[in-house]
Amino acid sequence: MRTLCASTLIGEFFVIGFAGLVAMKDPDLSMSTVWTVSGIAMLFCVLLCGMITRPGGVQLGWALQIALIASGFVVPVMFFMGAVFAALWWASIHFGQKIDEAKARFAAQAQAQAEADAGAGA
Repeated sequence: MRTLCASTLIGEFFVIGFAGLVAMKDPDLSMSTVWTVSGIAMLFCVLLCGMITRPGGVQLGWALQIALIASGFVVPVMFFMGAVFAALWWASIHFGQKIDEAKARFAAQAQAQAEADAGAGA
């Protein structure tokens, strides 16, 4: 799960950066405000990559998805991009857990096979 979620977050890192470039064109927003908010969100994406498996990591990721969708009020295309990344976040969690379960099952089978082989050879 960690790999899929981290990949989604790194993609969001770049999307947030590009959205910051688009938001700079808004005359009502100062460049410092745009890059402070964008920079914090981008840093949050990177830090969250290392926190995925910790308690609350997935929930913080969902909060980031909501914020990404809400950024559509400043850059309208972010409504769409935020929804796309929210779907990717869900898929990363859903399929990542299935992959983790399969890996654990295969490891248990390999362990049982190794024990059976060791018992037969003794």
